[in-house]
Amino acid sequence: MANIERLRVFAAHTVQSVARHGQDEAAVLSAITPALATLVSRDDFLPEAYAKPHPQYYQQYLLYGDPAQNLSIVSFVWGPGQKTPVHNHRIWGLVGILRGGELSTDYTEHEGKLVPGETQLLSPGRVVAVSPRLGDIHQIANAHDDTVSISIHVYGGNIGRVRREVFLPETGEVKPFISGYANSDVPNLWAA
Repeated sequence: MANIERLRVFAAHTVQSVARHGQDEAAVLSAITPALATLVSRDDFLPEAYAKPHPQYYQQYLLYGDPAQNLSIVSFVWGPGQKTPVHNHRIWGLVGILRGGELSTDYTEHEGKLVPGETQLLSPGRVVAVSPRLGDIHQIANAHDDTVSISIHVYGGNIGRVRREVFLPETGEVKPFISGYANSDVPNLWAA
């Protein structure tokens, strides 16, 4: 059984940090990063329903959504070999690796084209930030071909409703998308 109390404490801390620091992105990220690192340091809080892979596509499960849409907490579940397209976020975000590992490749614009940077291996316990200010375009892949990987993401908005873009670096094509969520319900963080 999941230790939902740890997720509840993290969600409360995150809500308070966003309320306290408002639009000061650096202060918000500074306040939430250590709390997310603590959360993902022990793999005991994620309900099994929000850790299930899909055989073809990575899954994005909403764990907590602020009613004012100022933040969302999400689990990303990667089946073996699954990856995202190159995409952006348009809002700040933190990614904490819970299980397995992820390969993260940042992209930058150079002379009107997207150029891949170095690919980093993100291991359990690691937390990284994304935002338009820090660098917002990347591709994520499960680092393993034989196991599921899971990361916990926190965003400065309702990421499932943010209008974002997918980039096809080979052709330069840009396609709008809204990701939505794999689940229609959310865990009850106030359950006993």
